[in-house]
Amino acid sequence: MSQEPIVILCPGQGAQSVGMGKAWHDASDAAANTFKEADEILADSLGAPLSELCFEGPAEKLNRTDITQPGLYVCGVASYRGMVQANGPMPIAATAGLSLGEYTALHLAGAFSFSEGLELVALRGKLMQEAAERIDSSMVALIGADEGQAQEICDEASQGEVLVPANFNAPGQIVLSGHTSACNRAIQAAQGKQIRATSLTVAGAFHSPLMQTAADELEKALASIAIGDLKTQVWSNVTGKPHDPHNPELLKQRLVEQLINPVRWDETCQQLALEGTIQFHELAPGGVLRGLMRRINRSVKVHKHDEP
Repeated sequence: MSQEPIVILCPGQGAQSVGMGKAWHDASDAAANTFKEADEILADSLGAPLSELCFEGPAEKLNRTDITQPGLYVCGVASYRGMVQANGPMPIAATAGLSLGEYTALHLAGAFSFSEGLELVALRGKLMQEAAERIDSSMVALIGADEGQAQEICDEASQGEVLVPANFNAPGQIVLSGHTSACNRAIQAAQGKQIRATSLTVAGAFHSPLMQTAADELEKALASIAIGDLKTQVWSNVTGKPHDPHNPELLKQRLVEQLINPVRWDETCQQLALEGTIQFHELAPGGVLRGLMRRINRSVKVHKHDEP
């Protein structure tokens, strides 16, 4: 691996698939020990060992938010540790993660230990799953819309219900989030503007005000966590800018805000591409972030590490 400074990208929900992390587990002692540690920390709280759910599924269980989130966190850290074991320390200039992936990015930068991060993301997934089950809500992907058009669709289709932009993933790729009936109206409104709109198969309206109950409980949990100074730059989903490395209370506030505010991934990657860093590396699983980067800046090559 190059000794040039690198950016580590950490995937979020949507990157999961049955079998994720298995190749790393089988090829690397460091990765295998990461899954073993996670199984011991979470015990039977997920109904089965996390490693079993990641490697064997079934998909309908793995896709549950309360299982997906700790699974993605562990898979990402396992692949990172496997790479370090094989190649030595990595010269990281910055880390960034999409939604849940921001926790992986923060762990790599030294904000909290692996076990503290795992307990946090397991709680976050549980709270988001519970919030989603309380309210009939959903998400809609808009293809070909800009931020102004997305807001127009929300204004037109909300009709007193919640409907907001939730993810600015890449140019022309924006996700809306809100009550299911408002999401259905958004599809019709988008079609009237010649914009493609697709309903997403998700548990609920993530990154919207409908996650407020989850945000409130997460804030209580974060209050008891000691956040360390960041050893490298970590980019915030909420602001699309780096976190203050020496302000743990503000960082906690941003993590709470992240549940009810849009993810500014497009803006983050556009700014990172200007940093002059030569190499970008995407942790396991999948290659979703590499695909988004192609839409954001085709001159940036992202090396994916779905397998060793």
